[in-house]
Amino acid sequence: MHLEGLSVDEIAPSAIEYRHLRALVGWSNDLDEQSMIGSLTNSLYHVTLRNNDQLVGMARVVGDGYMYFYIQDVVVHPDWQRCGIGHLLMEKVEDFLKLAAGPGATVGLFAAKGKEGFYRDYGYLERTGSELGLGMCRFVN
Repeated sequence: MHLEGLSVDEIAPSAIEYRHLRALVGWSNDLDEQSMIGSLTNSLYHVTLRNNDQLVGMARVVGDGYMYFYIQDVVVHPDWQRCGIGHLLMEKVEDFLKLAAGPGATVGLFAAKGKEGFYRDYGYLERTGSELGLGMCRFVN
C-alpha cells in the first residue's frame, strides 16, 4: 500500500472511529463513549490519516500545553502497518511540538512493548535505570 491518496488532517477522529481503531490493534476499550469524547476533545493536538473515509492512523498530544506534553495513541490500522504511516504521524506530532514545547518543556510517551526503537529514532530514550528514576505509570481499573 502506498501513502499517495491518503488525506492528512489535524482533527480528532470520532469516538466511534477511535474505539474501532484501538480494538483493531488490541488496545483496551474500557472507557464509555462520553469519556472517549472528553479525552479527545481535551487533547492539545490531533493528526489523522484516512484512506477515503476510513481512519487508517492517528496520533495525539495531551498535556498542559506549557511544561508537559505527552504523545498518546500513535496507532495504525493493522492493514496499513509497515507502510510509513507511523513515521508520517510522528513527523506531524514533532512539527507541532517544535512550535508548542518551549525550552525546559518535557515530552513523554509510553511505548508499546517492542516499539521502543521506533521512538528512539525521534530522540526518545528509556529512563529505566537512569539516575533520574524509572519511567512509570498506573492504570486505573
